Amino acid sequence: MKRSGKFLTTAILTASLLVPGMAASANGEGSASQANGNEKFRVLIDTNSQKEKENLKGRYGVKWDFADEGFTTDMNENQFKALQKNKNLTVEKVPEYTIEETSSKPEAAYSAMAAAQSTPWGIKAIYNNSTLTQTSGGAGINIAVLDTGVNASHPDLVNNMEQCKDFTTASSIVNGSCVDRQGHGTHVAGSALADGGSSGTGVYGVAPAADLWAYKVLGDNGSGSSDDIAYAVRHVADQATALNTKVVINMSLGSSVESSLITNAVNYAYSKGVLIIAAAGNSGPYEGSIGYPGALQNAVAVAALENVIQNSTYRVADFSSRGYSATDGDFFINKGDVEVSAPGASIYSTWYTGGYATLSGTSMASPHTAGLAAKVWAANPTASHTTIRSELQRRAKLYDIRSGSGAATGDDYASGFGFARVQ
Repeated sequence: MKRSGKFLTTAILTASLLVPGMAASANGEGSASQANGNEKFRVLIDTNSQKEKENLKGRYGVKWDFADEGFTTDMNENQFKALQKNKNLTVEKVPEYTIEETSSKPEAAYSAMAAAQSTPWGIKAIYNNSTLTQTSGGAGINIAVLDTGVNASHPDLVNNMEQCKDFTTASSIVNGSCVDRQGHGTHVAGSALADGGSSGTGVYGVAPAADLWAYKVLGDNGSGSSDDIAYAVRHVADQATALNTKVVINMSLGSSVESSLITNAVNYAYSKGVLIIAAAGNSGPYEGSIGYPGALQNAVAVAALENVIQNSTYRVADFSSRGYSATDGDFFINKGDVEVSAPGASIYSTWYTGGYATLSGTSMASPHTAGLAAKVWAANPTASHTTIRSELQRRAKLYDIRSGSGAATGDDYASGFGFARVQ
């Protein structure tokens, strides 16, 4: 339910696009000290010996404890190499996930709302209504935006804000903090659920009555450690269970490198009834370019559409990552497949300054689908997450995409099942 801008800071209940990198930490200030060549980075440590694991935790400290998967911590290269010599340990560097350059900087930014943009082209398109002036739906459903944070006081988002948490600090989860200094997360949240503001003169997202869980997992440079993201995904799932509520996760982030921590976290959340929506990536139009976590079978990978009509349908953007042509026509989701498409080019939405901006990328397409999922779920509150996913697929088949490289009649590796819409 709405919280009138007040955060629901529940207790911790558990112990955009997409290229990897290890150059910067979640706070955007570099992985750690450069002094004397003592640069630190995040690692995952595991061992079958509980005693040895506890000793290592005491020596190096713990960022996140993933139980049977091990724990993460920061260390320098010399420490890392020393631990690798211990045959009783599994020690590996934790990959970073980020937003791709395509969706990291605005094409245009505005300090004030443009009246004609209250329902941007993408919103009109997903509602299939060219005269739409405001949106509706999503009540009782939570959309967890795992991103660079969100401007919690933005007039078009403040009424939706329910949880605001930071997973990027040196310690544990920080409740009541999700500051966005990059803009990406605020933009994503707006497309999913902006409510036009108290005056109704702002911008609208797909599901304006949904509640926002703003989880900061990426830093001010748009990059973050995969363990921070994985822990946030698990936290969403545990919160959903503890609060007995329905949650859609949106992840407009990723990497070409699969992280076992994120894969296991996504599988865990899915097993708990959470629906995961993720950007396909901006490495198109090349085949087999879907990034993680979008490439996972328990995540809905969303391709980006342009505001261009060809062959009587919207066109898949060239930058949008593609799946594999070998699976065209099977209407089955394999690892590395696009599932559905949504507007993702020149998308107008909320911005971290309190104003608005236009961005392009599958990062922008994903929240349109997340908002749609919330809207559909709110109208069918007893449905399971798998039923809602099937409904998204059914709706996508009703609007086949036949324009853009790789797009063809039926299930294809560019647009997936098609464009899932409100009506």
